[in-house]
Amino acid sequence: MPNGAPTKITQGSLTKGGVGESTLRPDGVLKVTGEFAYASDMWHEDMLWGQILRSPVAHAAIVSIDTSEALATPGVYAVMTYDDLPADVRHYGLEIQDTPVLAHGKVRHHGEPVALVAADHPETARRAAARIRVEYRELPLVTDEASATAPDAPLLHEHRTDFHAAHVPHPNVLHRQPVVRGDVAEAARRADVIVRGEYHFGMQDQAFLGPESGLAVPEEDGGVHLYIATQWLHADLRQIAPVLGLPEDKVRMTLSGVGGAFGGREDLSMQIHACLLALRTGKPVKIVYNRFESFFGHVHRHPAKLVYEHGATNDGKLTHVKARIVLDGGAYASSSPAVVGNAASLGVGPYVVDDVDIEALALYTNNPPCGAMRGFGAVQACFAYEAQMDKVARQLGMEPVEFRQLNAMEQGSVMPTGQRVDSPAPVAELLRRVKALPLPPEREWESSEGVDVRQLPGGLSNTTHGEGVVRGIGYAVGIKNVGFSEGFDDYSTARVRMEVVAGEPVATVHTAMAEVGQGGTTVHAQIARTELGVARVTIHPADTRVGSAGSTSASRQTYVTGGAVKHACELVRAKVVELGRRKYGAYHPAWATAELLLEGGKVVTDGGEVLATLVDVLGDEAVEVEREWRHRPTEPFDRRTGQGDGHVQYSFAAHRAVVEVDTELGLVKVIELACAQDVGKALNPLSVEGQIQGGTTQGLGIAVMEEIVVDPKTAKVRNPSFTDYLIPTILDTPTIPVDVLELADHHAPYGLRGVGEAPTLSSTPAVLAAIRDATGLELDRTPVRPEHLTGTA
Repeated sequence: MPNGAPTKITQGSLTKGGVGESTLRPDGVLKVTGEFAYASDMWHEDMLWGQILRSPVAHAAIVSIDTSEALATPGVYAVMTYDDLPADVRHYGLEIQDTPVLAHGKVRHHGEPVALVAADHPETARRAAARIRVEYRELPLVTDEASATAPDAPLLHEHRTDFHAAHVPHPNVLHRQPVVRGDVAEAARRADVIVRGEYHFGMQDQAFLGPESGLAVPEEDGGVHLYIATQWLHADLRQIAPVLGLPEDKVRMTLSGVGGAFGGREDLSMQIHACLLALRTGKPVKIVYNRFESFFGHVHRHPAKLVYEHGATNDGKLTHVKARIVLDGGAYASSSPAVVGNAASLGVGPYVVDDVDIEALALYTNNPPCGAMRGFGAVQACFAYEAQMDKVARQLGMEPVEFRQLNAMEQGSVMPTGQRVDSPAPVAELLRRVKALPLPPEREWESSEGVDVRQLPGGLSNTTHGEGVVRGIGYAVGIKNVGFSEGFDDYSTARVRMEVVAGEPVATVHTAMAEVGQGGTTVHAQIARTELGVARVTIHPADTRVGSAGSTSASRQTYVTGGAVKHACELVRAKVVELGRRKYGAYHPAWATAELLLEGGKVVTDGGEVLATLVDVLGDEAVEVEREWRHRPTEPFDRRTGQGDGHVQYSFAAHRAVVEVDTELGLVKVIELACAQDVGKALNPLSVEGQIQGGTTQGLGIAVMEEIVVDPKTAKVRNPSFTDYLIPTILDTPTIPVDVLELADHHAPYGLRGVGEAPTLSSTPAVLAAIRDATGLELDRTPVRPEHLTGTA
């Protein structure tokens, strides 16, 4: 072709499966047919099984540990306690290293790891762990703000002697962040209506279907290779290596199949334990949690108490917002400081309010540790401020959507933190769109004949045939940040290689991104096809042989790792073009003068003129680039005022819920939960819709059924199973119409906006608003239970 006459490339010959198309997931068929290999499916010859002994009490001194019976059990290869740890570093944590690898001196929550066992069979390991004798002396419990901050409260972390330097009032206050702007007292004097409310948000579990699991394999150089289901390989590596007493290059990590995450795999679970046992025994060790263990093996969503005050004038303009948000962080820090930052900075919602006074804080308690979960602090705040917006609208006699639109932020609005929103913020438009969607038809309940009980409140329990069923409609809208915030160095790394394989140009994309079900591998292939013009793209397994991709959380992976893949592809493209110029520049002047693209396996001009095939250009050579990529920087919030450009991007979603409630029995059926969301650019429209529907369903769960119940007298979890912890099934999940708006954020790759978390915010308060509309009840907590609707609570 370089020696012949130039040809024109046509639209029909362009590369398929690029950005903007609904390409199918490469792992989709394997997952739906049951052939996909998850972490719990891993196997190794001569493998041992690990088991963890956990504390049966929430707060106690450890008087003694006797492992002799366990060690004498046939088939047991190792038993380890805190005193057997090989290195001086014996604590870990995402940001604050306050979590012991194994309990030392005392336990701080129900289910805390105390000892490890490795045996040749999982049942042997379980029996041996049960034979470890631990004597406990129970200590006073800290379970809420009153008991945590009392003058004589037990200090859960005695080392916090310099807590005043962290601007917190008590050492059991883990983190505190105020956001203060304007003069709330003066604004309150201008208000014609002031509405106050106190709200309680339950502890939610991520409820991923694949339990925690991993396989640690000792290596000949004294290191270890860990195959693990996680959300952030390099963060795990940073915490694991010091505890093992190994340099990071001797701890190799490869991502195994992940069966869901939603924040619950950001923290370590059994990673260190498996590696310790493998190094102690010299054999591969596999640990797989059962469902009971899983409830104790990962953090949960923070339960919260939220006290709000909103003021407004008679013409419907908000005058001020005052709020106090108390999050229960449980026994260890995890990511609670960042969750506090989100709750505080997003605590007003997507509304313009000049005068704001918000205080958010997280407590250390003896309750289960809490940390990251989809929505990350913004979910709890949205539940409260949206309930308040309905209350104020009702006081003013205004329609709830109209009142929200009147106060809605837009591009150019200023957040309570002082940050100007410099990309589209179509809050009013999203509300308009979701309200304009057709409502589901009304149903006739006068006769029970022919009624499908599956469509009734209570469903297949057959408790009602339509008597006393009332319909309600509710709206809500939320704002969520995208990416890591408050000055965190949020970057990702991508390695892209292009070469000819079997006579065809092939691109290989290698990142450490954890594919946890969000579809990142699909999008990376789409980006490579778009930028490099190749049909075949190979996604290299994620591991630590390439630089960090950051966490699969904060709705950041498509933005940040997608941005890294795009950047690396652009550099590969430039190198390929330069290679072509050196080979064929003498044959056609366009090589030197025109902007050249890679399309359909060819090098073409921006006018579509074909100059060469990629096979000809590359020949036997390979082009490879590895680069880090960062979005624009953020800055920490001021610790006293909360001012600062703390977030890189904002996302918005609005919901309309339609519910039917049996007011006599207190049963709720959500029959539709429509969503409108701005996604900037839908890189894969089918995946975008799936993310919105998935996030909506998790918001539905916390609205009407999901809650980890902790006994206030013992701080023990009462429902650690899917028998007693309820999540929505196909019978509970309503129709979820989705209206996608694409208003590009020019700061982001392709103009995209993080998608996965925003729908989790507004779905919960929309459902509560609809139930209130049906019943006339205040309903100030999640989840709503039958007794809350029948007055028997």
